[in-house]
Amino acid sequence: MSKHSDITKRFLLSAKHQEIQALQHLSSNCRTVKAVKDMIHQLQRERGLSNVFLGSKGDRFDEQRQQQITASEVCEQDLRSLLKSLYLGQHDNGQSMRLLSSITFALQGMDHLPDLRNKIAAQQLTPLESTNAYCRLITGLLDVVFEAADVASDPTMTRLLVALFNFMQGKEYAGQERAWGAIGFAESHFDSDLGDRISALSDSQQHCFETFENFADDEEMQMWQLQQTSDTATQITRLREMIQSLASGGECSAELSEIWYDIATQRIDAMQSIEEHLTDRLTDQATLRIQQAEEELRNHELLIATLNSSPPLTDTPITMLYDNTVKGLKGAGREAKKLPEGSALSAHKSFYDLIRGQAQRIEDMADELGAARQALSEQKVIDRAKLLLMQQGNLSEQQAYRKLQSSAMEQNMRLSDLAQRVVSRVG
Repeated sequence: MSKHSDITKRFLLSAKHQEIQALQHLSSNCRTVKAVKDMIHQLQRERGLSNVFLGSKGDRFDEQRQQQITASEVCEQDLRSLLKSLYLGQHDNGQSMRLLSSITFALQGMDHLPDLRNKIAAQQLTPLESTNAYCRLITGLLDVVFEAADVASDPTMTRLLVALFNFMQGKEYAGQERAWGAIGFAESHFDSDLGDRISALSDSQQHCFETFENFADDEEMQMWQLQQTSDTATQITRLREMIQSLASGGECSAELSEIWYDIATQRIDAMQSIEEHLTDRLTDQATLRIQQAEEELRNHELLIATLNSSPPLTDTPITMLYDNTVKGLKGAGREAKKLPEGSALSAHKSFYDLIRGQAQRIEDMADELGAARQALSEQKVIDRAKLLLMQQGNLSEQQAYRKLQSSAMEQNMRLSDLAQRVVSRVG
């Protein structure tokens, strides 16, 4: 006579408990991502205002900058409080070392924001130096979002995080484009190098937004398409064309810097609505998945209680040992053998179906996760290839990206495939 051992039943329940715990950790990460998203948006606004403040020698945006600093500080305190409550207080919180390390690095940058702001107020930095400092901090915060996406174990949530990360990265490139354009217009001219930088940032945005489109839902796509066909988008395109024509030689009125800044800011602020939609959907999905897993756990417990009161099997046991759908001897044929039916066997059969189904679901989830994580992996390898080209050829980030792009087009290769070749060759 055969029966399922107590340890088998306990492991089934333990696996479900672990799934719930992993989803709860993921839910914490989603709350972090939402708070980081808000912090980045405030810093992007502060960066833009500080840029104009410095470029005008303190004549413009002094009051607006002070108001924005207050808003940034409130957002920062909210973020710090959330991080403390979610990740500190217990050593074994189930979080990734890489995620915690990226949070630490970003916090170190925020620790020194007061010093940066004081230097800007005292006009001790150039617009370029100020912009660079903010960009480094924002990049550090984006790394937190990247790591949260990379450690996610639920396919639906991973796809959402990939969409959000790429959209946020594209929005940040838009902010950097605004900064470079403001510098050029304020100086009344663009040289070829500055024109190339702005053009490369436009291309980088396009790459990020294409990845976002692959993972966005219908509503987000509709919101994005409306922004793409808006008057603001048309004006940005015209100003980009003007920049490229000026890069060939010629001067412009410095007053255009205000027009460029205002239009670029309208575009960036409009992107916030899509970020909000993504993070709201992320939070809702996390709550739903935890509820589903908890309901599944209750059903598991009911089934085991039924199983304990059922008589043991007297015929061929229902087990993976005789299941023709499980991989066995390589090359052996498969015979369709119907498992026995009957009320006495129903609980045993249901228990086996549950175990087998859970194993299959994990296998299917791994396949789905692979597709979503490929986008993250490609972004990593492109960044690595850019860094190698910058180190080897003394290139700027924009020049390195352009070199990758042109080489990929010449060889009719995907950008990520060429980047992998560069990394492999050097490695």
